[in-house]
Amino acid sequence: MEWLKNLSKAIEYIERNLAGEISYEEAAKIACCSTYYFQRMFSYVAGIPLSEYIRRRRMTQAAFELQTTDSKVLDVALKYGYTSPTSFNRAFQSVHGISPISAKAQGSVLNAYPPIRFSVKITGGNVMPYRVEEKRAMRIVGIRIPLTLDMEENKKNVPPFWEKALKSSKFPEICHLSNQSPKGVLGITACQSPDEIYYYIAAATDKPVPKDMFEYEIPAATWVIFESDGYFKESIQSIFRRFLTEWLPFSGYTYAELPDIEVYPISEERPRAGHSEVWIAVKKEKEN
Repeated sequence: MEWLKNLSKAIEYIERNLAGEISYEEAAKIACCSTYYFQRMFSYVAGIPLSEYIRRRRMTQAAFELQTTDSKVLDVALKYGYTSPTSFNRAFQSVHGISPISAKAQGSVLNAYPPIRFSVKITGGNVMPYRVEEKRAMRIVGIRIPLTLDMEENKKNVPPFWEKALKSSKFPEICHLSNQSPKGVLGITACQSPDEIYYYIAAATDKPVPKDMFEYEIPAATWVIFESDGYFKESIQSIFRRFLTEWLPFSGYTYAELPDIEVYPISEERPRAGHSEVWIAVKKEKEN
């Protein structure tokens, strides 16, 4: 449960600095993880990207000030990190639906987004089947696209990458490469460094690397494996969220910050639903 406490401390840091500079690196340091994995975990737990959370919180505070003080719009914009009135106006309208000037009028309807509070809720009733496996280093081979530290941008880029891959001659090649565990077509996000983040569509294999494909080795690790039957997109997102909020806090493990693996059935066409697995690397808490 320690990681939830650290995540809460990181949010407290963000709240203290809404009217100043917010360093993602510092927030991640407080949360005891890398910048990339901090943003990734936050988006799954909170349901929105970290950048959007900060934007909403700043615009909530900005609206309070515009309605309760005589502060000029430009001064409020500068206070919350916007040097351009145009960009502040755009951000404000995206949250409240009206301009900053209009917000000063009595009776204006605005949207308030309170600070996020992370806690463990005892909900019960929903079974979450899993298994834990020790696995040697695995070698994957496939195609990839670069990602960035911008989670919003990554979410936009991955689905078109799948669509393009499924229509290409590379996809059948990837399917035929699969001869190691986990069997199937793999979707893998690998953060090798802040400047080297890739999303792979690949297969676990010991076969040679075909032309225009890439190989990557995932270190030996302990994996918690969740199975799901349903629509892939909803199932995968739900598994990650439940892993972080329901399974991890009570498991005696921590997140190992290794590539997460999505395992899909081999198919010539893109299946929208079916049996899938999510492999998440963990380590025992005492290993920290």
